Amino acid sequence: MVTIADVMTTDLVTVSPDTPINEVAALLYNRRISGVPVVDAAGQLLGVVGEGDLIAHAGTVGEQRQSWWLKFFSDTTSLARDYARTHGRLARDVMRTGVATIAETASIAEAAKLFARQQAKRLPVLRDGQLVGIVTRSDLLKVLATSAATPQVSADDRTIRARLLEHLGAQSWARLSNKNIIVENGTVHLFGFVQNDQERQAIRLAAESIAGVNAVEDHLTPELHLPV
Repeated sequence: MVTIADVMTTDLVTVSPDTPINEVAALLYNRRISGVPVVDAAGQLLGVVGEGDLIAHAGTVGEQRQSWWLKFFSDTTSLARDYARTHGRLARDVMRTGVATIAETASIAEAAKLFARQQAKRLPVLRDGQLVGIVTRSDLLKVLATSAATPQVSADDRTIRARLLEHLGAQSWARLSNKNIIVENGTVHLFGFVQNDQERQAIRLAAESIAGVNAVEDHLTPELHLPV
């Protein structure tokens, strides 16, 4: 089974909580990255500073004021926290804490679910509380887009996947070009996009109908339909 340890980036770029935000901004720009972990001297993850955090800080130029009606509905704690984040000078002042993390032993399917649930761009990878890597949505897509997404699977898993793809290939509604199917230990993981709940249900029922399938995990995402 492919795990996060197989796909994560271990060449880490980190900053300390006392790093000035202008240095953080320069680091993001020069390394062409969208976020950087903040760690202490022992390598423990404290938080993450992303582009959005720095852009919010840059918005204080000219001292943009919050609308009176927004202030009316905001509690003093939230206002104080926002002020600290937009006026801070160090990484510790603007970093986001309580970020979602993942273990290096987690599976690709677990990471996909966490990315979808948290709507995150990147996940710090921890080992015994210490930062050991970073996995991004791009890392995950690279695995899912290649045949290497299903290494070390049993012949039964390969057979299940082949039969399901053959079955769906005969269905005009299935649209396999925007879906990816992974089978691990008899569990079918469905990734990709669906137009509606009817297509989602049909895909799930088709997977459940294949002999040898123990369970079906639905990671399908609704397509966005922009107004004309």
